[in-house]
Amino acid sequence: MNLKNLSVKNKTHKIILNYLNNKKILKTFEEFLTSLNIKENIAIAVSGGPDSLALAFLAKCYVLKNKNKIKLKCFIVNHKLRKESSLEANVVKKILKEIDIECKILSWNGKKPSKNIQSLARDKRYFLLAKECKKNNIKNLLLGHHIDDLSENFLIRIVRGSGLNGLISFNKKTKYKDQNLDILRPLLNIEKKDLIYISKEVFNFFINDPSNINQEFKRTRIRHLLQSLEKEGFDKKKLILTINNLKDSDKSIRFYVHRNLKENAIFLKRKNIYTLNQYFFDQSHEIIFRSLTQIIQKLGKKHYPVRGKSINELINRINTKSFLRTTLGGCFIDKANETILISKEN
Repeated sequence: MNLKNLSVKNKTHKIILNYLNNKKILKTFEEFLTSLNIKENIAIAVSGGPDSLALAFLAKCYVLKNKNKIKLKCFIVNHKLRKESSLEANVVKKILKEIDIECKILSWNGKKPSKNIQSLARDKRYFLLAKECKKNNIKNLLLGHHIDDLSENFLIRIVRGSGLNGLISFNKKTKYKDQNLDILRPLLNIEKKDLIYISKEVFNFFINDPSNINQEFKRTRIRHLLQSLEKEGFDKKKLILTINNLKDSDKSIRFYVHRNLKENAIFLKRKNIYTLNQYFFDQSHEIIFRSLTQIIQKLGKKHYPVRGKSINELINRINTKSFLRTTLGGCFIDKANETILISKEN
């Protein structure tokens, strides 16, 4: 890099950090720091919405504060579900380049689904991001989920009838499948309005995704419900306290699930089969439920676990004398005498 380019880059970096003189932005950045304490290279997923643009800014500040010892990669996933998406992706790429963030656009090519669009698009997004992180040897992927998303997710799970594990599944740190990639959500304690403020101040720009107001999607309807609840005095931060209390209870259950998997399940690596003895099912329902869910998710190589209703139906079927074989989550489940065998579908 020649001296002229270096001078321009240093000037840009100074402008970026000067935004931290804004007390409101600094407060959000400090909250961000408490959730992100890593010294490894990071990648960020940017959609162009205010949440992800604010995340990009905060991540850039984080890198600069660490004197550029940490490398930052930025990925924009273009789902190509709307005719404007390609143009928007390029605009976002240009906007971020102004604060010295180079972006790569990842495109979802091919035929698009007509049903279950949001769920399938999310799966494809994670797949593309994980693939690019692996290519760049990056082990930490930052997403822009915030406290409002946490509230939405909690209510969606309640509507679905989720158990304890489902209600608290939206964590600051999760592992992507069996890959060496951590999904990090360092904005979970930050409200959307604070992220919108940053996007307006720093970029004077963000994209409003029309799907966010489409009443056909459950998440949109839940979002509007939350807005109504806020008018009635709903406190999102108190909801966080409730979720944290539930997480404490969850830790105890996880202990017994781990013990059940260790003592009553054997993984035959060469055959890629789990064998479950009769004591595996001599536990409380929640322990059996979670143990089975983990095994099927691992063998089926799914990012998301099988629906709870399907696992409950499987447990009931296994307990019947007539049960011999079924399939679930990309796995075969067979019974041989008192032993249950779980293998991956070919």
